[in-house]
Amino acid sequence: MTTPEKKPKKNFQKHNPAIATILSILFAGLGQLYNRRYIKGAIFIVIEGAFLFAFLEAINYGLWGLRTLGTIPGVDHSIRLLVLGVLSLIVTVIAITLYVFNVLDARKQAQKIKRGWVPLSFKQVIKEVYDYSFPYIITFPGLFLMIFVVIFPLLFSLLLAFTNYDLYHSPPRNLVDWVGLDNFKNLFTVPIWQETFFSVFVWTIVWTVVATTLQIALGFFLAVLVNDERLKFKKLIRTILILPWAVPAFVTILVFAAMFNDDFGAINRDIIIPLFGGDGVAWLSDPLYSRVAIIMVQTWLGFPFIFALFTGILQSISKDWYEAADIDGASRIQKFKNITFPHVMFATAPLLIMQYAQNFNNFNVIYLFNEGGPAVRGQNAGGTDILISWVYKLTFDTNNYSMAAVISIIMGLIVSGFAFYQFRRTRSFKEEGDI
Repeated sequence: MTTPEKKPKKNFQKHNPAIATILSILFAGLGQLYNRRYIKGAIFIVIEGAFLFAFLEAINYGLWGLRTLGTIPGVDHSIRLLVLGVLSLIVTVIAITLYVFNVLDARKQAQKIKRGWVPLSFKQVIKEVYDYSFPYIITFPGLFLMIFVVIFPLLFSLLLAFTNYDLYHSPPRNLVDWVGLDNFKNLFTVPIWQETFFSVFVWTIVWTVVATTLQIALGFFLAVLVNDERLKFKKLIRTILILPWAVPAFVTILVFAAMFNDDFGAINRDIIIPLFGGDGVAWLSDPLYSRVAIIMVQTWLGFPFIFALFTGILQSISKDWYEAADIDGASRIQKFKNITFPHVMFATAPLLIMQYAQNFNNFNVIYLFNEGGPAVRGQNAGGTDILISWVYKLTFDTNNYSMAAVISIIMGLIVSGFAFYQFRRTRSFKEEGDI
C-alpha cells in the first residue's frame, strides 16, 4: 500500500532539489538531512566518514602499489601490492557506487518533497523497508561474499596475466613488472609456447567432445535398454549399472592406472599378451594409447550418472504417447525418434551442457591417471595434458604464474562462451511467458 500524498504546502514548494544535490555532492548524507531523511542521512555520513578516515590512506597505498608493483627490490613485495591494489580497487568502486546513489537519492527525494510528498515516519520507514527492500537485505551478505570470493580472484588472475611473474621475477627478491600483452603475444608466436598451446588445445577439444559424447551415448543406450518392458530383473540391473558411481572417482582412476600399466598392468599381462603376444600395448608411454585409455576411463566414470538421469526421464514419459503411436502404426525407430529422444533431450539439455563444460576442466582424471604424461619432445606439456592440467604444471612445477593466468583467461572465455551460447539456445533461461 502506497502512502497517500498530502497537498503541497508553501514550505514544500520552496524545497530546492538543486540544494539537496549540491549538499550530497559536498558530503554524502547532507542532502538526505536537508530532505528530513535523518536516518538515511546519518548512515551515508557514517559510511563516507569511515571511508575518509579509516580507508583512504590504505586505498591510496593500494592503488599506488597497483600502478607500480613496487619500486625497491627486497623491500616491496609486488604480489602483496597487487593483492592490496585489487582490494583497493573493489572498495573504491563500491564507494563510488554508494556516493552516486547518495546524490541521485537526495535529488529524487527533494523533487518528491517539492511536489508535496511528506517524508515517512520512522515506523513507516521500517514497514516500507520490510515490504520492498527485504529481499535485497537478505541477498546482500551473499553478494558481499561473492565480491571477495569470486570477483576478487578473477580480477587478480586477470591482472596477473599482464605481468612477468615467474620463477625469475619472484618477490621479494625481485620485483614483478607490468608487461602488457607480451604474454598473450608469446603464447601465439614463440615456437615452444605456440606448439604446446595448439597441441594441448586441440586435444582438450577432442577429449571434451569424444569422452563426454561417449559417456552420454552409453548412458542413454543402457537406459533405453533397461527401460524396455520386455526386460526382466530391472532393479538388479539398474543397481549393478549404478555401482561405478558409488565408488569414489579417485579410487577408480588409480585402479585403472594400475590396470593400464605397461609393465605389470592386468590389461597387458592377462589380456593383450596372452591373446596377441608381444610386449603388450604402451598405454602409459605412448601419447595415442594414453589418450585412448583415458577416454575409456572417463566413459566408465561418467556413464552411471547419465544412466540414472535418463532412466528417471524415460519413466516419466506417458505410455499413452506410445499407445497412440502404435495405433498409428509407428515402428520402434519412429517412436524413438519422435517421442523418446526429443523428450529426453528437452528435459536434460542443461545438464548435458554442464557435462561438456565439466569435462573441459576435468583435472582429476587427467592428473591421477598418469599426471598428464607421457612427455612430448618440443613441448612443455604432456601428451594427455588438457588446458587445466597444463595450467597446474605451469603454476606448481615451473612457477610460470603469468602464463598460467593467460591460459586460465582463455579457458574461462571458451567455457563461458560455449555455455552461454548453448543455454540461450535451450529454453532453460527463458521466462515462462516467453516459451
